Amino acid sequence: MPVKKRLMFVVTEDWYFVSHRLPLARAARDAGYDVLVATRLGDHAELIAREGITPIGLRSMRRGGRNPIGELAAIAELAALYRQYKPDIVHHIAIKPVLYGSIAARMAGVRGVVNNLAGLGFVFSSKTRKAALLRPAIRALLAIALKRRGTLTIVQNSDDANVLATNIGIPADRIRLIKGSGVDMQLFAEQRAESSPPIVILASRMIWDKGIGDFVKAASLLKADGVAARFVVLGAPDPGNPGSIPQSVLEGLNNEGIVEWWGHRSDMPAIIAGAALVCLPTTYGEGVPKILIEAAAGGCAIVAYDVAGCREIVTDGDNGKLVPAGDIGQLAAAIKVLLEDPDRRAAMGSRGRKRVETEFALEHVVAQTLSVYRGLEPT
Repeated sequence: MPVKKRLMFVVTEDWYFVSHRLPLARAARDAGYDVLVATRLGDHAELIAREGITPIGLRSMRRGGRNPIGELAAIAELAALYRQYKPDIVHHIAIKPVLYGSIAARMAGVRGVVNNLAGLGFVFSSKTRKAALLRPAIRALLAIALKRRGTLTIVQNSDDANVLATNIGIPADRIRLIKGSGVDMQLFAEQRAESSPPIVILASRMIWDKGIGDFVKAASLLKADGVAARFVVLGAPDPGNPGSIPQSVLEGLNNEGIVEWWGHRSDMPAIIAGAALVCLPTTYGEGVPKILIEAAAGGCAIVAYDVAGCREIVTDGDNGKLVPAGDIGQLAAAIKVLLEDPDRRAAMGSRGRKRVETEFALEHVVAQTLSVYRGLEPT
């Protein structure tokens, strides 16, 4: 009986692994890999174990960690895990695991490394002084990590692929474009049942760079203009991110009556089926936002800022509208024109669903990622 290849995912949070990578891990397990995940274990550890995937708790890695001693400890912990479990392939997800995991893989002699950049994130998208100071160092570290022999890098949109190739110097044959983390089309019905009055939703982690402030301002303009619609924000604060919005602020927005804050919800297919529009004025540095893939899968028209990641799933005038980032007037106008034209919304939604079926469906993402793994296996 052939020995199973061992695949280890490295991701900072167990909830993110379950939300975005569990279907891929199942497929790898079913393809014959011995699958492990190293992550900060919380409420999802038992669920991961029930899937036949080995959860390994990370103690030192924190998304928001800045203490040099703690960061060195995180690298040392990963190197020790790699020596202990001897993975044939490690799959690092997001910038910090990519950087720290690549150093650890070199230290431990791991031969196959997949570095998965689901967007370039806070450091590359934020206009804060902290992000500007960190950016040159992160760019240099990414060059070191991604050029290593035996390494393939997955990005989710063509803009990020161009940044890696042009600005960081990663050879094109080391880059793989795989659009998003996939969506199970069976969860999203073709039949829609829009609520009345119409609902416009923004669903994301509650961080400012996702555009929550701009969404609230656009909603205020539209309500002042007499537009009859409900504007709903869904998601929980993310304390691990520097731009997290405190719960008290979200509750205050809800109490003001311009938008409704529904918190975290797990019934997104039903919510999307009842929504007139999904809106995401993000400037965060997305891969491909999962909510926009889900919106299109559910046949819902989209309004988003014209930024990397969003334009990978939305074509302006086809399955939604793209507006210049930061232009709240145009954001409000785009929402209004689609709210006033249900037939156009329906046509956009139908085209969006067809696009997801051919480009973003889970089976495509899984097949492409398994092909990346096979490309790193010894011949």
